[in-house]
Amino acid sequence: MNATVLISGGTGLVGTRLTQLLQEKGYTVTHLSRSVSGDEKVKTYQWNIKKKEIDPEALIGVDYIIHLAGAGIADKRWTDKRKELILKSRTESTELLRDSIAKLNNHAIKAFVSASAVGYYGIDTGKTWVDEESPSGDGFAAEVTHQWEAAVDKINPLNLRVVKIRIGIVLSEKGGALVKIMQPIKFGVGAPLGRGNQYMSWVHLDDLCRLFIFALEQREIQGVYNGVAPNPATNHELTKKTADVLNKPLFLPNIPAFALKLLLGEMAQVVTGGNRVKSDKIEKAGFEFKYTDLRPALVDLLK
Repeated sequence: MNATVLISGGTGLVGTRLTQLLQEKGYTVTHLSRSVSGDEKVKTYQWNIKKKEIDPEALIGVDYIIHLAGAGIADKRWTDKRKELILKSRTESTELLRDSIAKLNNHAIKAFVSASAVGYYGIDTGKTWVDEESPSGDGFAAEVTHQWEAAVDKINPLNLRVVKIRIGIVLSEKGGALVKIMQPIKFGVGAPLGRGNQYMSWVHLDDLCRLFIFALEQREIQGVYNGVAPNPATNHELTKKTADVLNKPLFLPNIPAFALKLLLGEMAQVVTGGNRVKSDKIEKAGFEFKYTDLRPALVDLLK
């Protein structure tokens, strides 16, 4: 496999593992980044989203683009400035890529695979199953995702296949939600958040990366797909099973929603709400999850 894949956001949690798996399959991987890294295995090209600048060499010889760039939605408290950054880091980076592809003479890019998020479905859709046909919900995360996907859709006229992967809660021992859940459990102070019965549509990091590669390689894959495992868990189940796998007790009462709101502000809705998201569409397209149930996924990551 001599194809070249350009990844934006390639040094993040998903991008790092995805780079490894692509290289193992024989792909040449390059990154788009605000700064050039010292990683000799990956050629890095610079871009400046604010200034609408991108290294003119970045897109030369590229067969596929995987677009992961975007400020972390749960990394910091949602001030007005932070919310603007979360939105613009997604929409403006997508627009810069679209404009850069449009300027190429007879580009050879076969597919543009973009991250999106299950936040599209809204703050809290309860026990109701949602799928790719479900409407966009309410709240900040839904609005961001809606605008982000709209920016990606503008790439459709550029004569390449466009895929959007709505990502759920990515489980990894190296970062993200699982590490945040584990930390208090390890010190004996873990507890479910809010009601605890809100659904968390999770996915093992390796399955998500394999799903991106599947979307890249399968020519009939286009449009939007949910990037979540087939069996979502409630917040209580996720917390309890993590504690079990770590052999730690879980005896504290749930942390009430009002306390989380005091601590996190508006961002609390990320953990107090949830969505029960279906994975049927990507499975019907031929993708097979290695980790369909929560416990084996946690055992793989934490043992």
